[in-house]
Amino acid sequence: MGEVPEHPDTVAGLARFAAERYADTAAHRWTEGDEWNERSFADVAADAERLALGLVEQGVQPGDRVCVLADTSPTWATTAFAIWSTGAVVVPIYPTNSPEECEWVAGNSGAIGVVCGSNEQLAKIEQVRGNLPDLKSVWTFADLPASEDGRDELDRRIAAVGTEDPFLIIYTSGTTAPPKGCVLSHRSGVMVCEIVAETGVLEPGDVAYLYLPLAHVFAQIVVLGVSSLGGTIPFFSGDTRQIIPEIGAIHPDYVPSVPRIFEKLYAMGTSAIPAEQMGAIREAVAAGVEIRAHEHRGEDVPAELREKFDPVDARLFKPVRDLFGGEVREATTGAAPIAQEILEFFYAAGVPVMEGYGMTESIGLGTVNRPDDFRFGTVGKALEGIEVTIARDGEILMRGACVFSGYWANEEATKEVLDDEGWLHTGDLGEIDDDGFLSITGRKKDIIITAGGKNLAPANLENDLKQSRYISQAVMYGDRRPYPVALVTLDEEEMATWAKEHGVDGDAASLAQNEEVRALVQAVLDEANRKYAQVEQIKRFTILDHDLSQEEGELTPTLKIKRNVVYERYADEFDDLYARKS
Repeated sequence: MGEVPEHPDTVAGLARFAAERYADTAAHRWTEGDEWNERSFADVAADAERLALGLVEQGVQPGDRVCVLADTSPTWATTAFAIWSTGAVVVPIYPTNSPEECEWVAGNSGAIGVVCGSNEQLAKIEQVRGNLPDLKSVWTFADLPASEDGRDELDRRIAAVGTEDPFLIIYTSGTTAPPKGCVLSHRSGVMVCEIVAETGVLEPGDVAYLYLPLAHVFAQIVVLGVSSLGGTIPFFSGDTRQIIPEIGAIHPDYVPSVPRIFEKLYAMGTSAIPAEQMGAIREAVAAGVEIRAHEHRGEDVPAELREKFDPVDARLFKPVRDLFGGEVREATTGAAPIAQEILEFFYAAGVPVMEGYGMTESIGLGTVNRPDDFRFGTVGKALEGIEVTIARDGEILMRGACVFSGYWANEEATKEVLDDEGWLHTGDLGEIDDDGFLSITGRKKDIIITAGGKNLAPANLENDLKQSRYISQAVMYGDRRPYPVALVTLDEEEMATWAKEHGVDGDAASLAQNEEVRALVQAVLDEANRKYAQVEQIKRFTILDHDLSQEEGELTPTLKIKRNVVYERYADEFDDLYARKS
């Protein structure tokens, strides 16, 4: 473990702290056209201070809530530092939210101001502004107030912020109910800075590519951790089609992501492997995992193992490292399940993608695997200062300084998840093995109970199906039904390539009805089903003629399925599967 560096007592002082320690080091990078630009830590702190002084002049008070509604960008991060410096609280809003969803977050939090990243986002707020009595000011990034006056007042405010004061209110994705605002304290923000240094997940000077939405806790803790260690954040260009090319171009040391990007990279890394060679590839992965584990633990690698592996490494795994830019030391995946085979493949390739577990309610902290201490199929061991245990009913409980103080203006909901002993009831089901590794076995609210009384956790089989490069989403269904069925969507890019190779014409809608495509999906399903008992296997499926999307409210911003929405919207499709004669 690395030495824990000095850090400010609160997030309010983080921008100044980083400027003093890292001054001319590049803090943020971004693209304008084909060119990458950058701002140093000194620049970012100066920008944040001018914005903070302007906000103070505009009447922003300590404890006020200020929303930020924008795509991920350096300006988003700098604006947050400015708001925190005033003693106010940042309330992120997802840029994909509808006007009504924006109204809920701004109204429920009692926000006095909203900062919009574009005129498009501004229009959403203007549409509902009449329903927001607490809202005093609305700005865009282009017209945020700035000032050079009042530094003594700003100094006083930064010094006055307490560790238990809130700095973030992040609204949950709301998969089953209206989003609830998780109140996160400066203490938990500083804990993030401490933990990333202690664990070595991030190292001083790291380049950490960021495309995750800053309305999500995962992105927020990346900004905090990287800033505290003097690393550089290249922000993605805004075009999701460029995420993977940008990762390759900027040569990051660290890549935080939800599973979907790693699934795409896995598909790219294995697409050229003939089916008849997959047995040999699995042997190479097993050998690679053993070798990399020796290396990360500082152990000697047996010579005969190295001799057999090196030719395979150069031929198969070096191109995979190149997809990540060739410099990645580590990546972290979270927010949704990922297949164990993908993690093993990347680890063998020399790109350790380590799975972790946390919640918005715990500022994203909880457990994590490390390159030198891991168990694939688990989400790792509890981080320092965090207790994790399993309740009698199998629910995962968590306790520590990372745990939130409650839901904003919702005492009833807070009591449902925070007990008198400080345990956070996560709603996830899990097991802890004898070595302390936590496995997630399901979500209490997602459990499917078939008509025969069998309890099924859908995420595992769904995840196995999504391992196929041809499948984008898979949703298991079967509550109070005789057996499970599934709704499947196709990966449009991969299917376009497949169609061209097989001489099949048609768009995504027609491919969904194509018998060859159905056979392709059936083969994937048959392979996945083999891992499960007969009662757990998906018996029938239907292919949608379109993908699920955030815009239609079917996926959360981190691409988790909103089951209640999907089950309701596609009720007829599920009913038809059970009505079929064969």
